Amino acid sequence: MKSVYAAIGVALVAIYSVGSGIWVNTGDNWYRELNSPSWQPPDWVFGVIWPYNFIVLGWAAIRVAQSATAAVNITYLVIFGLSVICALIWAYQFYRPHNLAAASMALTLAAILTLPVLVITFRESNVVGFALVPYQLWVATASALSWSYSRLN
Repeated sequence: MKSVYAAIGVALVAIYSVGSGIWVNTGDNWYRELNSPSWQPPDWVFGVIWPYNFIVLGWAAIRVAQSATAAVNITYLVIFGLSVICALIWAYQFYRPHNLAAASMALTLAAILTLPVLVITFRESNVVGFALVPYQLWVATASALSWSYSRLN
């Protein structure tokens, strides 16, 4: 079963990566014309942090699958799956219907759901847990950024 848990976790990361790529569109004029917060990170930061995040999320899913009990694995996958759904809702709501408030709510929920994912990961591996901290910080920062966009636009 450990291989099945790992495969599901990696599949969730792939869904997250591909799904957000389908909806996120920063190349059109709509996004560029938004009033952006003064603390918006430069574009290159996004290009660095997201590949890192996806790699570490996959590593965490595999590590948890290898060492955790069945109950912990199922809990981890359900919570991680819900956080992925929330993150994808953010991408869709922000970039397609431009519903910035709904997007911000979804990303805030994703950030909250990432906390138990982080705790479970730390319980299974301190090394992977520490590697996952930037993801938690990024999702929390992205949530605050999304709320700033919502307020400014």
